[in-house]
Amino acid sequence: MRGARRFCPGADNLMLHIENIQRKYRIGSVDIHALRDVSFTIEQGEFVAITGASGSGKSTLMHIMGLLDHADGGRYRLADQDTGKLSERERATYRSRFIGFVFQQFNLLPRASALENVSLPLIYNDHPDPMDPAALLDRVGLADRQRHTPAELSGGQQQRVAIARALVNRPPVLLADEPTGNLDSRSSAEIMDLLEGLHSEGLTVIIVTHDPEVAGRARRRIQLHDGMVVEDTSAQVPEPMATPPQSDGLRPWAARAQRRLYEGLLMCREAGRAMRANRVRTFLSMLGVLIGVAALIWIMGISRGAQTAVEERIAAMGANIMIVRPGRVEVRGVALGAGAVSRLTLDDVEAIRRIPGVLRAAPTVSGAQQVTARGRNWRTRVIGTTPAYAVMHRRHPSFGRFISEEDVRHRQRVAVLGTQVVRELFDGVNPVGETIRIERAAYTVVGILDDSGISFFGHDQNDQIIIPVTTAMWRLFGRRYIDAVEVEAVAQERFPQVEEDIRAALLRAHRIPGDQRDAFRFRNIAEIQKTIEETSRTMELMGIMLGVVSLLVGGIGIMNIMLVSVTERTREIGLRKAIGAKQGDLLVQFLIESTVVSLCGGVLGIVAGFYLAHAVGRWAQWVIHISPATVAVAFLFSACVGVVFGFSPARKAAKLDPIQALRYE
Repeated sequence: MRGARRFCPGADNLMLHIENIQRKYRIGSVDIHALRDVSFTIEQGEFVAITGASGSGKSTLMHIMGLLDHADGGRYRLADQDTGKLSERERATYRSRFIGFVFQQFNLLPRASALENVSLPLIYNDHPDPMDPAALLDRVGLADRQRHTPAELSGGQQQRVAIARALVNRPPVLLADEPTGNLDSRSSAEIMDLLEGLHSEGLTVIIVTHDPEVAGRARRRIQLHDGMVVEDTSAQVPEPMATPPQSDGLRPWAARAQRRLYEGLLMCREAGRAMRANRVRTFLSMLGVLIGVAALIWIMGISRGAQTAVEERIAAMGANIMIVRPGRVEVRGVALGAGAVSRLTLDDVEAIRRIPGVLRAAPTVSGAQQVTARGRNWRTRVIGTTPAYAVMHRRHPSFGRFISEEDVRHRQRVAVLGTQVVRELFDGVNPVGETIRIERAAYTVVGILDDSGISFFGHDQNDQIIIPVTTAMWRLFGRRYIDAVEVEAVAQERFPQVEEDIRAALLRAHRIPGDQRDAFRFRNIAEIQKTIEETSRTMELMGIMLGVVSLLVGGIGIMNIMLVSVTERTREIGLRKAIGAKQGDLLVQFLIESTVVSLCGGVLGIVAGFYLAHAVGRWAQWVIHISPATVAVAFLFSACVGVVFGFSPARKAAKLDPIQALRYE
C-alpha cells in the first residue's frame, strides 16, 4: 500500500483479555444466553477472525470488545485496564483512542461527503497526531471521490470510506463486523487486501464473519457456537514492533483553543446540515421564535419611539412649564362653578412673574373662530397671548415676526398664522403683509409659525392663529378675564415650591380663604410626561409579554422537532458514540442545533420586526426608535429559547445506549 505508515498503539503492550464473559438478553419471560463463559486473549498485532453461524454471539462479542455493550459476567481487560470499572465517559475515551469500527451496514452519514465522514471522529478525539482524512481516502483509492456523498458511491467504496474513518485517529485495534457481507466478490477481495495491508503495518485487526473464505485469510480464527468458543486456532506471535514515543496528551493552550474552535465549527456545520435536510420543518420550528422576536422589536420600537417623541415634544414646549387655571370655590358649603370667584386677570400674571423661581409667565385666552381671506373660509383656533409665549414654547416664526409688547399695549390687530391656516387660506403662498378677517375685523399677518405637531392637550399647533392677548380679550372675545396662565419655572425641581407660592399669592389677591386649595388648578408638563411614560411602559410590557408567549410557543415547537430529530437520528447517535463521542459531546451538538434554529428564527424575527415597525410607522405616521439594546435583548432571548428548550432533547440523545442506538430501526 502506498504511503504506508505504522499505526501507534495506545500502550506498549496492548492486549485484549476476555475471561469468562457472559451476556444474556431477556425477551418476555425467557432469558436468551448470547455468550457463555467466553475466554481468550488477543495480543498486539494479531489478525483474528471470529466466526460462527448466525445467532452464535459473534456480533454481541464484538460489541463488548468495542465497549459498545456491557457483559453480565466475567471480565474484559483492554490495555491492562478492567473495562468493567470504567465510567461511560471513560468508555467513550477508550473507544476513541484504541478502537476503530467498521460496520457491515457502513453507517455513513447520508448527507455528508466522503471526506466529512472520514473527518467525523476528529470532532470527538483530541488526538495529538491524527491522520489526514484526505490522505486516507487517497490511500484507500478514493482520492477522486472525496466530495461525493454515500448515495453517489458503490458498496465497496462506502466500505472503504468506513475503513478510512476507522483509521483517522490511528487506533491500535480495528474491529470489522462482516466487512464484506454486503459486497460482491471483487469488492470483497479488495477490502480484504486492504485489511491485510493494514495488519502488515502492525494494526491489530479483528473481523467478525461467517464467510469461510474471508476467515481463511486471517492468521487466527476463533469459532463460536451457541455463545461458546468451540475452536481457537493457536495464535501466531507477532514480530516485535518498534513503538514510537507517545504523546503525554499535554498541548499548549493556544493549540487546545484552536482545537476547540475547530470542533465548534464542525458541530455548527453538522447543525447546518441537519437543518438543510429538513428545511420546511426547520422553518416551522423557528416560526414561533421569529414571531416572538418580531413582536418584541415591533412593540418596543413603537413604544420607545413614542417615548422619544414625547421627550422631543416636551423639549419643544419647554419642560419646565406649568399651567394655572381657575378652579372651584365653596361658599358656605356650596360649590360654585369653576372660575366663579377665582377668575384670572392680567394683574395676576404680573404678580406671578414676581414670584421667586418663576422665569416667565404668559396669559392665554382662546376660542374657535371663522377666518376669511382671499375669498376662502377656515375655522381655526385663535389664541391671545404675549411675546413670552413664543420663548416658552420655542415657537419662533419661520417668516416675519411674532407679536410684540407694543402690539399688546395698543391692542393691535396683528396675527401670526400656523402653517395649516396658511395652506387653507393662501394656498401655501407667503401671506406676511396680507390681511385676514376674524369675525369681520381685519387683521394684518405679521408672521408664520414654524411647523409643529399635536400638543399634549389635543390641539394641532399648526392649525391656530396667535394674536395679542389684549386684542383677543377686548376686541375679539369681549372678556375681562383670561383662560389660563402658563408659567415657566427655573427648574422642574422647583415646581412644588413655585406652585405653593403661586397658589398663596392668588388666594391672597382674590381674597379666598387659605383652605380653598382647589380655587386654582395646576397642571405641569412633568405630570403629563410621567403619564405618557407610564403608558409607554405599559405598551412595552404588553409587547414583551406577547413576545414571551410567542417565544414559549416557539420553544415548545423547537423541543418537539428536536425530539423527533433525536428519534430519526438514533442510529447516527449510536455511530457517533461508537467513534468516541461522549455524552457531553452529543449534548453540546444537539444544543448547538436547537440554538442555531432558535438564533436563525431570532435573526429573521429581528429583520421582520424592523421592517414591520417601520412600515407601521410610515402608515400611521408614528415615530419608530429601535435601539441596539432592544436588538441585543431580542437576540439574547432567542438564544436562551434554543438552549432551554433544546436541553431535554439533547440530554435524551446523550443518554442513549450506543448499542441500542446502533440496533435501532
